[in-house]
Amino acid sequence: MSDFIYLASQSPRRRQLLEQIGVQHQLLLPDPHEDAESLEAVKAGEAPAHYVQRVTGLKLDAALTRLKALGLSAAPVLCADTTVALGREILGKPVDAAQARAMLARLAGQTHRVLTAIAVQKGRQRHAALSESWVRFSPMTSAQIRAYVESGEPMGKAGAYGVQGRAAAYIEHIRGSYSGIMGLPLFETAQMLRQVGVRC
Repeated sequence: MSDFIYLASQSPRRRQLLEQIGVQHQLLLPDPHEDAESLEAVKAGEAPAHYVQRVTGLKLDAALTRLKALGLSAAPVLCADTTVALGREILGKPVDAAQARAMLARLAGQTHRVLTAIAVQKGRQRHAALSESWVRFSPMTSAQIRAYVESGEPMGKAGAYGVQGRAAAYIEHIRGSYSGIMGLPLFETAQMLRQVGVRC
């Protein structure tokens, strides 16, 4: 049995979720010279489910290279990536407030999908899973959208919102995995970690 895992993610929400199911973890983050952002580039015509799984695989490959280069002790490595999809269109992290407002204006009054891919590797053994959920936003006025964007919460989040934050005031309905929408589907994560000998 493994006492801990490496989490290759900057997301504080993923850390909280692992703590929720009692998984000890250490962060395995990119060095400043690593071009981590380029891994998230979308290919032309790429379907959201394919995109999020491909990016997660690339992140895991990069994390394993990092682990080897740093000479750290062996333990399972967990990666995840979350994307918001409106139809076949991928809504990533907004680059600025204007883009965040535009994304939220499109999500308001609509149902969209949230896809979170996870992958874990221990030695040569790799497991991967995809969590798909649906979120319906109520209509929002431009003043409501502006106020939410000014709170700063949408920045750095796929689709320009955080389900666990102030956006909850506009979320009418959720179908699927709440933790998956947050960024780490706990049911699938626990299943995969048990497969590589981690207690949950």
